[in-house]
Amino acid sequence: MTYTIDKKITGYKVVDKSETPAVSADVEKMHELLPRPEYLQGTTYKIKTPQSEHALYITINDMVLNGDERHPYEMFINSKNMEHFQWVLALTRLVSAVWRKGGDSTFLVEELKNVFDPKGGYYKKGGVYMPSLVAEIGTVIEQHLIATGVIKVEVDEHQQAYLEAKKEEAKGVEMQLCTKCNVKALILMDGCMTCTNCGDSKCG
Repeated sequence: MTYTIDKKITGYKVVDKSETPAVSADVEKMHELLPRPEYLQGTTYKIKTPQSEHALYITINDMVLNGDERHPYEMFINSKNMEHFQWVLALTRLVSAVWRKGGDSTFLVEELKNVFDPKGGYYKKGGVYMPSLVAEIGTVIEQHLIATGVIKVEVDEHQQAYLEAKKEEAKGVEMQLCTKCNVKALILMDGCMTCTNCGDSKCG
C-alpha cells in the first residue's frame, strides 16, 4: 500500500522492533481479518443416525482470545457417506465464514435446529427426536458453544431437582414428545402438560 505525505517532514526516528509495544490480546475481537494461527484447539463429535450406516464426524476448531476465551473459528464434517457431500461442504464453509466475521453467531443454532426433513426425522438413543440431519448438526454446535462458554446456560437447581423427582414418579407413564426440546418427556403435571426434560410448560 502506498502513502502520500502532503506535509513537510520535520524529523524522523528509526523504531527498534524491541521498542514496539505488543498488541494486547485483550483488545482482540473475532473478525475476518484476524490471521489464523498455526495451532487451534478443536473438538470432534460423532453423529450416527439410523438413516445411514456411516457416521459423521464434526470437528469445530476454536481461536483463543483474551487469554482464555474460546471462539469458534471453523468447522469440518467428514464421513464415508458421500451422499450429502455438496451441501455438507457448503454448510461448513458458510458456518465457518459467519464465525470468522465475529459478533453474535449463536443464531445459527436455532436456524439449523429448525430445519425439517420432508422425508421425516428420526429418534436418537434416549428418545430424542431429530427433525433432520441438519438439526442434529445444529444441536452439536449448540453443545460445543455451551461447553466453551459462548452460550451461557443458567440452571435453576430447585427446578431441576423438582423435575428429576417428577421424572421418577412418571416412570412407566406414556410420555409425549416435547416440541421445544424434541424429547419424549411431556407429561401431565399438576394439571398442566410439562416437559420433565427442559421444564417447558403449556401453562407458562
